[in-house]
Order: sequence, then C-alpha cells, then structure tokens
Amino acid sequence: MSNDLEARRPSPIELERRAFRRQQNTRSVLISLVSTVIFAVILWLAVVNSPGWEQVQNSFFNWDTIVQAFPRVGEGLWLNIRVLFYATIGVAVVSLIIATVRTLRGPVFFPLRALAAGYTDLFRGMPLIIVLYLVGFGIPGLNLFGRMPLEFWGTLALITTYSAYVAEVFRAGIESVHPSQRLAARSLGLSYGKTLRLVVMPQAIRKVTPALMNDFIAMQKDVGLISVLGAVDAVRAAQIETAAAFNFSPYVLAGLLFVLLSLPMIRISDWYTARLRKREQMGALV
Repeated sequence: MSNDLEARRPSPIELERRAFRRQQNTRSVLISLVSTVIFAVILWLAVVNSPGWEQVQNSFFNWDTIVQAFPRVGEGLWLNIRVLFYATIGVAVVSLIIATVRTLRGPVFFPLRALAAGYTDLFRGMPLIIVLYLVGFGIPGLNLFGRMPLEFWGTLALITTYSAYVAEVFRAGIESVHPSQRLAARSLGLSYGKTLRLVVMPQAIRKVTPALMNDFIAMQKDVGLISVLGAVDAVRAAQIETAAAFNFSPYVLAGLLFVLLSLPMIRISDWYTARLRKREQMGALV
C-alpha cells in the first residue's frame, strides 16, 4: 500500500514545475492588472482633459437626468425582457422544426426541403428592421388576428428572423454527427424519429451550444428594435425622456441596462466555450 502511494506521489522535479507554473501565473496576473490600470488612467485623463468634456458630460452623463429617467426606462426594459422570453421559446421551436425538415431524406420531402431552404435564405438576407415593418404594419392590415399589442408583432418578427439563423445552426449540428451513429441506431431497430430524437439531437445540440448562445446574445440586443413599431420599451422610453429633458443621458442609461442584461449570458458563453475547448484539447498539450 505504501509503495502505491509512493508511486503516485509527484517527483521533486514535477513539484518544481508546478511551483514554477504557479509563479508564472501569478506574475502574469499582476502584470495584466498593472497594465490595465495604467491604460485606464491614461484613457480617463485623455477624455477628462479634452476641450469638450464638460459639455459631453452634461449631455450624456447627467446623473440627475439618469435618476429621473430610470423608472420609465426600467419599465420599458421589463417589456424587452418579456418579449425576449417568448421570442426565445418561439425561435427554439420553429428553428428546430425547420432544421429537421431540411435534413429529411427522400424525394417525397423535396417540397418541404425547398420551402425550408427558401425560408432560411429569405430571412437571413433581409434586415430585421425591414421584417419588423412588414410584420408590424403589414400583417395587422389583413385583420386576421384582430387587434393585438405591438409587442406581439415585435415578438413575431424576432421569431421569424432569428429562426432562419438558428435553424442553420441546428442543421450544421445535425449534419456534423457521423453517419455511423444513425446506422447503428437504425440497426438496433430505432425508427427515424427515435434516431433523431435519442441519438442525433443530443450530440448535435451539444456541439452547437456556443453558437446558439451567441445568437441568443445577439437577440438580446436586437429586441430593442421593437421600438420602431411604437412599443414603449427601454429604447422608446429613453427617447421620450430625452425629448422631455433635452438631454441624451437616458440613451446611455438604456444602453447600460442592455449591457447588464446580456453580460451574464456573455460570460456563460465564454466559460462554456473555454470548457469545451479544454475538454477537446485535454492531453494534447505538452
């Protein structure tokens, strides 16, 4: 037993290497902190000492105006969060259906594949703001759904546009799964649907999760474009407060709130991407 413990214990050379790595990491962190502080101070001094700083500070960073605008802009941000929640669910469902249709085999499914391909080509090439105008002002004119709130049409436009992008991400993940996985599942007696659901999809989603996170982060920003329809979200509320106070500080407030909204997902996306890279490269570094 003691011999096994001795065999597993790191050698003095390995202990020296670990201590050297820790020393190098500590040194790198200290250098990064010092250089960041120096850069931030130089940038701050350059901005503060510029000739027009006082005017810019009063127009964009007026604390009293920010405090006064916060309740209305915060209420508008809650509307953006609700739209984002429903749009995320809608995009996940619609894009998964489109991606599945595009991977169907056999000539009988060609019309469905062509329709799905045309959908992705159309809405990946059309700017979101154009889709918002078409959906928000065009479809209500048909009077098919009655009178609906503006955020409903904004959510529908987001789902329509982002489903095209996310469907291609899902399709890339599905096609990245090796064909032997499908063949093995079918040889075990699984149907096409069960093969897709139990074998292919879990692997495909795991591979494209970083790309899906990036699309979600992009949608967090673009949800502010529903203001073009007249919905009083954070951007529209900031515009109203700016017009009332003759000051641009509410726009800065709205921008900071959107950054705070997306920052957790950005950090999670970076962490997950680094984790996947570390797992893939495990054992490859000398």
